[in-house]
Amino acid sequence: MDSTTVKALGVNYVPPLNINVVTGGQPRYSRPMFAPHPSLGDEVNRNIVQSEIEGGVFLEGLPPDTMLQIRTEHHFYTALILGGGSALISGHPQYCPEPVEVTIAGSTWGGSMLKMRFIGRGMHLEFHHPAYSAPIVTSAIQEIHEPVRSVRASASMAAF
Repeated sequence: MDSTTVKALGVNYVPPLNINVVTGGQPRYSRPMFAPHPSLGDEVNRNIVQSEIEGGVFLEGLPPDTMLQIRTEHHFYTALILGGGSALISGHPQYCPEPVEVTIAGSTWGGSMLKMRFIGRGMHLEFHHPAYSAPIVTSAIQEIHEPVRSVRASASMAAF
């Protein structure tokens, strides 16, 4: 994809061949950037490219026991990634005041289009709660952070 293609979508960005998705400043997963598809509308292509510019994390690139702190416009969530799209999540006073196991579907732009297994800045996290039939959709994500390696990881390293 060249910079002319991206500018045609209204985004002033010259993309690298690969993008490192980061959490807490540490590269966790790298995958090729999205190339706009002629069968998708300009707004859809623009949203996908913008999500890669804004940053986020693909769940399949995270090992189990990864802790994520997700700040949205209205709440601060903590998610412990369990693997296979599952996570223990807490931070919403109604839906998850205490950690509850959910399935993270991905992130949306506020509509029905879902970027699967992705948690992205500027997007809305969508997850399936066992007590509710409809998916839970958060307010827009402001920041995603992986805290400094947990005490558990430090303790296991000290044991060696």
